[in-house]
Amino acid sequence: MRYDGGDQKIADPILAQWRAQDRLIVLCPEVAGGLSVPRKPCERDLKTGRIFSKDGEEFTAAFKRGAQEALKLVKKHHIGFALLKERSPSCGVNLIYDGHFTSTKIKGSGICASLLKENGVQVYSEEDIERLKEDLKALPE
Repeated sequence: MRYDGGDQKIADPILAQWRAQDRLIVLCPEVAGGLSVPRKPCERDLKTGRIFSKDGEEFTAAFKRGAQEALKLVKKHHIGFALLKERSPSCGVNLIYDGHFTSTKIKGSGICASLLKENGVQVYSEEDIERLKEDLKALPE
């Protein structure tokens, strides 16, 4: 679910199969960190690492709490792979917005994606789903 209550569901047969087999753990780190839906759009300033809404309200602590909740699930369930939402200040894997609400995308990762990477999780965005499926196929049985 998006910050504004919308969605960007991934229509992929393998994901649908895994969902039906109860092989997925679904979590929105922002909601896990205490943020509501809908909420104000936020962006991460890579220079400071802080997250603000367009009107200047800081949400860094909530984003960090959510990332920690995601990490707890990873450790509890021995998760090695995560599929995250590109461009999110929490889950962006390769790209995020520049932190100035200019619609400018820059190379960088969100707070949750960064924390998971630092803890050995292989993170993928929805744009990398084919690579994720190939990497999973390559795992020993």
